[in-house]
Amino acid sequence: MTRRNVELKSRYPDLQAGHDTALRIGAIDTDSLQQVDTYFHAADGRLKLREIDSRADGVSAELIWYARPDQVAARTSQFHVVPVPRPAAILDTLDAGLGVQVVVRKVRRLFLLDNVRIHLDEVDGLGNFLEFEAVLAPGQDEADGYAQLETLQSDFGVATEAIIGASYSDLLTAG
Repeated sequence: MTRRNVELKSRYPDLQAGHDTALRIGAIDTDSLQQVDTYFHAADGRLKLREIDSRADGVSAELIWYARPDQVAARTSQFHVVPVPRPAAILDTLDAGLGVQVVVRKVRRLFLLDNVRIHLDEVDGLGNFLEFEAVLAPGQDEADGYAQLETLQSDFGVATEAIIGASYSDLLTAG
């Protein structure tokens, strides 16, 4: 089943300020994650294997396909997520069939506020980022998600010039 969210990503140098703001607005600090995202060459959208070491849930992995425009603003994304019980075998198979494009390593602090995931990310080789993902219910109007992100952008003091449209994989590939 295709799911949708509205997301916004920005450079955000002060992760402690982001942590404090998230708590102040009532977000729940749910997890600290170490993630390795291996991106594969895909004909459409982006395909990645995410390996996760979670403070709350231990070690897991998932295969994620998503498509969204690379615009410097909040944007709608469509995605599929599938749990992967044997990530090493999937990694080898996808590498053989599609080839690895880039590997992104990050430490992510995850907060939840209603249907919005707030990510405070330290990305190897790129720096610190803040990301909002308003997960939309089936049939929910995207305008709801855009309104939520606009409020959060103000709450966190995200300047328009700090917003980025590229994925971490694109930023790493561009050098």
